[in-house]
Amino acid sequence: MGNICSISLPADRIVSSFWDGTTEHANYLRKLPENLVELRTACERLRELRDDEQMHPLDQVQGWLSRVETLETQVSQLIGDGTEEVEKKCLGGCCPRHCRTRYKLGKRIARKLKEVDILMSQRPSDVVAERLPSPRVGERPSEATVGMNSRIGKVWSSLHQEQVGIIGLYGLGGVGKTTLLTQINNAFTKRTHDFDFVIWATVSKNIGFCDDKWQSKSRDEKATSIWRVLSEKRFVLLLDDLWERLDLSDVGVPFQNKKNKIVFTTRSEEVCAQMEADKKIKVECLTWTESWELFRMKLGEDTLDFHPEIPELAQAVAQECCGLPLVLTTMGRAMACKKTPQEWKYAIKVLQSSASKFPGMGDRVFPLLKYSYDCLPTEVARSCFLYCSLFSEDCLIPKFNLIYRWICEGFLDEFDDMEGAQNQGYNIIGTLIHACLLEETNNDFEVKLHDVIRDMALWIACETGKEQDKFLVKAGSTLTEAPEVARWIGPKRISLMDNQIEKLTGSPNCPNLLTLLLRDNNLKMISDSFFQFMPNLRVLDLSMNAMTELPQGISNLVSLQYLNLSETNIRELSIELKNLDKLKCLIMFDMTQLSSIPEQLISSLSMLQVIDMFDSGISERTVLKDGLLSDDNEALVEELESLKYLHDLGVTITSASALKRLLSSDKLRSCIFRLCLENFNGSSSFNITSLSNAKNLCDLSISNCGSLENLVIDWAWEGKKTTESNYLNSKVSSHNSFHSLAWLRVERCSRLKDLTWLVFAPNLKILIVDDCDQMQEVIGTRKSDESAENGENLGPFAKLQMLHLVDLPQLKSIFWKALPFIYLNTIYVDSCPLLKKLPLDANSAKEHRIVISGQTEWWNELLESIKERK
Repeated sequence: MGNICSISLPADRIVSSFWDGTTEHANYLRKLPENLVELRTACERLRELRDDEQMHPLDQVQGWLSRVETLETQVSQLIGDGTEEVEKKCLGGCCPRHCRTRYKLGKRIARKLKEVDILMSQRPSDVVAERLPSPRVGERPSEATVGMNSRIGKVWSSLHQEQVGIIGLYGLGGVGKTTLLTQINNAFTKRTHDFDFVIWATVSKNIGFCDDKWQSKSRDEKATSIWRVLSEKRFVLLLDDLWERLDLSDVGVPFQNKKNKIVFTTRSEEVCAQMEADKKIKVECLTWTESWELFRMKLGEDTLDFHPEIPELAQAVAQECCGLPLVLTTMGRAMACKKTPQEWKYAIKVLQSSASKFPGMGDRVFPLLKYSYDCLPTEVARSCFLYCSLFSEDCLIPKFNLIYRWICEGFLDEFDDMEGAQNQGYNIIGTLIHACLLEETNNDFEVKLHDVIRDMALWIACETGKEQDKFLVKAGSTLTEAPEVARWIGPKRISLMDNQIEKLTGSPNCPNLLTLLLRDNNLKMISDSFFQFMPNLRVLDLSMNAMTELPQGISNLVSLQYLNLSETNIRELSIELKNLDKLKCLIMFDMTQLSSIPEQLISSLSMLQVIDMFDSGISERTVLKDGLLSDDNEALVEELESLKYLHDLGVTITSASALKRLLSSDKLRSCIFRLCLENFNGSSSFNITSLSNAKNLCDLSISNCGSLENLVIDWAWEGKKTTESNYLNSKVSSHNSFHSLAWLRVERCSRLKDLTWLVFAPNLKILIVDDCDQMQEVIGTRKSDESAENGENLGPFAKLQMLHLVDLPQLKSIFWKALPFIYLNTIYVDSCPLLKKLPLDANSAKEHRIVISGQTEWWNELLESIKERK
């Protein structure tokens, strides 16, 4: 009750009773245009009243509404006639062509206007009308689902939390967000609740409040009507397919408090932030068990049982779907009539080689997924996304390495400096993750591409739009030979990663080629002429191959900006590299066989911004004679110092004197981002304090230091005046610590007792300790207590994500008390028999789960110790 609009009639619409007959008849002619406008306005007001969907009549007002409908029909015809007559004028519009016709029409309009007035005055009062007790929620059509119960439960529990008003459901296209929202809607029809309305709106279709009955209303009028109806009620608003922020007040949704609830779906986590969602829930892909159940449901048991080979082949097809319900459904239906093993084997081959050719993929699934790509904010973001498809399926892509490639491709040109370009790259990675086009892994250093999203990206890059035929991607295709030379002519980017190609010969003509990825083959030989006709090649990845030398023809790559030789068996860098005067990134980590770098080679590469020699030249059989690893040769240090644009340096050090020389250079110290301390022998202690001055040090490895017993650190605390400013004699405090250090490996340091200095590494994310025979504690109890007494409030492992402890026979403790571990997701323990307790309690990792892996015997003993403590 009380929802009928009150309509006031303007005074100039009231026909005065004292008008004489002459004036009244004259007005039929004179006021025809005015009366026509007023009649149209009055009719619209009547229509608004009738069309108010929140008004439902009792029997006693049904007759009144029927008369309104009859009158509306008559008025519509009359308005049409009147409009036509007004337009029929002559003599500058002063004299109608047919006065008699106009008179009659004017009289009819004036009388009909009176009828509208009378009908308005006869409208029922608020007392005799009430809201129809219609269903508070309409059930929406839905199919049988798999794996939805837990997801529904999570949303349902959030709906009943007082502090939660807005819930965002996000995930990649086809993952089942709309299905989940439909199930939530239908759950309201089966469960008790306190809401007056449950409203569904598909936002991408101009928001579902506006149907045909509302066409005559302005946007503000619609918002006002919605506001009037909802402001006094409790409601749940379900918004499907949100692509940008929706201003709730703009569409008339009252949301002053959290008694009302809003649940929306989106492909973008960024939209969740823009909508100020109190709860963000990522809709994940199905587990394998759920995937197989859904695929079987769509396939049908008859097909599955038709031939004994089909079940195994069907599982192979289902696995190609990678848990994406849209794809599982599409493929299950497409294969429902395939009842021979040959048809199934053909389907598997098609899916693995060109998924777009599979029925329903290229014409339905990929176009739907592509909308996420189309909605990326810039062309640069789109190019960066397509570039990710060059990597193999399930490949974990290091962020920093991906960004280096983007920089050298010329994608990241918003800033002139390396730091600005890197920040732009990380911003684009974030954009792609928020758009659910890239996926996060269990650490912050890598991303991956969902297999179906990768197939979609290859479909865009190879088969559609302006990039058509510009990508040649055969990554992970078990090739033993490179594609025929004719196929190399057109593409801009070629990826032959993860194959078994042993040699590359010939001289392919590649005038357009910008990127060539040959990583992880079995390459042993590249002919000298192979690179002869690749004048525009910018990015070359030869890493993880068996080659022992570079071809002389590499000197032809005059446009090369990125060269990756990591994890190869190359013994000596080729002097021909001097010709690569545009080279920006030289990546050479884990080159354990590297024994020589020609003098003046590094300094001749004047445009170098990144050089990474982390964990290189450390084979027991080799010594880097001309490099940094020799105590008596500073040639390489001097060459590195000469590089004007050097920004990121990864390097391996084998002695304290070499480290001292490196850190004495302000320029190089500021560039170090990866450092490997290897074979530090002859001393039982090492003062690690000096490394705190390498402010950009992100990745540190300490290995094969058999005599090292203590890593000493000089602490400074409030109240103790520190005068030392020398880079090797500085003090460390919680305010001046290893803030950038995110990754630490300590391996084969047989006498090292603890790593207590890590209390000064507040942003450490990955810790790997392996084969340290005397390691007893990770954080020493006595030493950490001492730091607390000295005024430091140090909470170790605040950002830790992964902890790997392997072959530590004396290890008894990680930390002396339980820690919150807000970000920890993985603990791996192997061969640590004395470790009976983990620093965990009921308050650890509250927002997520920790996967703990270890040997069965150790796990059982750990459980027993927990029971004993209880």
